[in-house]
Amino acid sequence: DALPILLPLWNVTGFVLGAGTALLGKEGAMACTVAVEESISEHYNNQIRMLMEEDPEKYKDFLQIIKNFRDDELEHHDIGLEHDAEMAPAYSLLKNVIQLGCRAADRKS
Repeated sequence: DALPILLPLWNVTGFVLGAGTALLGKEGAMACTVAVEESISEHYNNQIRMLMEEDPEKYKDFLQIIKNFRDDELEHHDIGLEHDAEMAPAYSLLKNVIQLGCRAADRKS
Protein backbone atom coordinates (compact mmCIF):
# COMPACT_ATOMS: atom_id res chain seq x y z
CA ASP A 1 0.00 0.00 0.00
CA ALA A 2 1.58 3.27 -1.17
CA LEU A 3 -0.49 5.59 1.02
CA PRO A 4 1.67 5.59 4.20
CA ILE A 5 4.84 6.17 2.19
CA LEU A 6 3.35 8.92 0.04
CA LEU A 7 1.34 10.77 2.70
CA PRO A 8 4.18 13.19 3.61
CA LEU A 9 4.66 13.93 -0.09
CA TRP A 10 0.95 14.67 -0.54
CA ASN A 11 1.03 16.98 2.50
CA VAL A 12 3.96 18.98 1.12
CA THR A 13 2.48 19.01 -2.38
CA GLY A 14 -0.87 20.25 -1.06
CA PHE A 15 0.83 23.05 0.87
CA VAL A 16 2.96 24.11 -2.10
CA LEU A 17 -0.06 24.01 -4.39
CA GLY A 18 -2.16 26.11 -2.03
CA ALA A 19 0.61 28.60 -1.33
CA GLY A 20 1.63 28.80 -4.98
CA THR A 21 -1.85 29.49 -6.26
CA ALA A 22 -2.44 31.98 -3.43
CA LEU A 23 0.50 33.98 -4.81
CA LEU A 24 -1.67 34.48 -7.90
CA GLY A 25 -4.19 36.25 -5.70
CA LYS A 26 -7.72 35.38 -4.66
CA GLU A 27 -8.57 34.21 -8.18
CA GLY A 28 -5.63 31.80 -8.20
CA ALA A 29 -6.61 30.32 -4.86
CA MET A 30 -10.20 29.96 -6.06
CA ALA A 31 -9.01 28.32 -9.30
CA CYS A 32 -7.12 25.78 -7.21
CA THR A 33 -10.23 25.16 -5.13
CA VAL A 34 -12.37 24.62 -8.24
CA ALA A 35 -9.84 22.21 -9.78
CA VAL A 36 -9.34 20.14 -6.63
CA GLU A 37 -13.01 20.02 -5.65
CA GLU A 38 -14.04 19.03 -9.17
CA SER A 39 -11.47 16.21 -9.10
CA ILE A 40 -12.65 14.99 -5.71
CA SER A 41 -16.29 15.12 -6.85
CA GLU A 42 -15.45 13.04 -9.91
CA HIS A 43 -13.72 10.52 -7.66
CA TYR A 44 -16.80 10.30 -5.43
CA ASN A 45 -19.04 9.94 -8.50
CA ASN A 46 -16.91 7.02 -9.70
CA GLN A 47 -17.26 5.35 -6.30
CA ILE A 48 -21.02 5.94 -6.33
CA ARG A 49 -21.35 4.40 -9.81
CA MET A 50 -19.29 1.37 -8.80
CA LEU A 51 -21.39 0.72 -5.69
CA MET A 52 -24.66 1.31 -7.56
CA GLU A 53 -23.63 -1.26 -10.17
CA GLU A 54 -22.59 -3.77 -7.53
CA ASP A 55 -25.50 -3.67 -5.04
CA PRO A 56 -27.25 -0.38 -4.29
CA GLU A 57 -29.39 -1.82 -1.52
CA LYS A 58 -26.42 -3.38 0.27
CA TYR A 59 -24.52 -0.08 0.14
CA LYS A 60 -27.51 2.22 0.68
CA ASP A 61 -26.19 3.90 3.86
CA PHE A 62 -22.63 4.13 2.58
CA LEU A 63 -23.85 5.60 -0.71
CA GLN A 64 -25.66 8.34 1.19
CA ILE A 65 -22.49 9.20 3.10
CA ILE A 66 -20.47 9.41 -0.12
CA LYS A 67 -23.18 11.52 -1.77
CA ASN A 68 -23.12 13.93 1.18
CA PHE A 69 -19.33 14.24 0.94
CA ARG A 70 -19.58 14.78 -2.81
CA ASP A 71 -22.22 17.45 -2.37
CA ASP A 72 -19.99 19.29 0.11
CA GLU A 73 -17.16 19.25 -2.43
CA LEU A 74 -19.48 20.54 -5.16
CA GLU A 75 -20.55 23.38 -2.87
CA HIS A 76 -16.89 24.37 -2.42
CA HIS A 77 -16.43 24.13 -6.20
CA ASP A 78 -19.36 26.47 -6.78
CA ILE A 79 -18.08 28.93 -4.18
CA GLY A 80 -14.77 29.02 -6.05
CA LEU A 81 -16.56 29.86 -9.28
CA GLU A 82 -18.65 32.53 -7.53
CA HIS A 83 -15.41 34.11 -6.28
CA ASP A 84 -13.84 34.61 -9.71
CA ALA A 85 -11.80 31.43 -10.13
CA GLU A 86 -12.13 31.73 -13.89
CA MET A 87 -10.42 35.14 -13.74
CA ALA A 88 -7.14 33.58 -12.56
CA PRO A 89 -4.17 33.95 -14.92
CA ALA A 90 -4.13 31.03 -17.38
CA TYR A 91 -7.19 29.52 -15.63
CA SER A 92 -7.68 26.60 -18.03
CA LEU A 93 -4.02 25.64 -17.97
CA LEU A 94 -3.81 25.99 -14.20
CA LYS A 95 -6.96 23.94 -13.68
CA ASN A 96 -5.81 21.17 -16.03
CA VAL A 97 -2.36 20.91 -14.44
CA ILE A 98 -3.86 20.75 -10.94
CA GLN A 99 -6.38 18.10 -12.01
CA LEU A 100 -3.63 16.06 -13.67
CA GLY A 101 -1.81 16.08 -10.34
CA CYS A 102 -4.99 15.09 -8.52
CA ARG A 103 -5.52 12.13 -10.83
CA ALA A 104 -1.90 11.04 -10.39
CA ALA A 105 -2.22 11.27 -6.60
CA ASP A 106 -5.46 9.32 -6.71
CA ARG A 107 -3.89 6.50 -8.74
CA LYS A 108 -0.84 6.29 -6.48
CA SER A 109 -2.81 6.29 -3.22
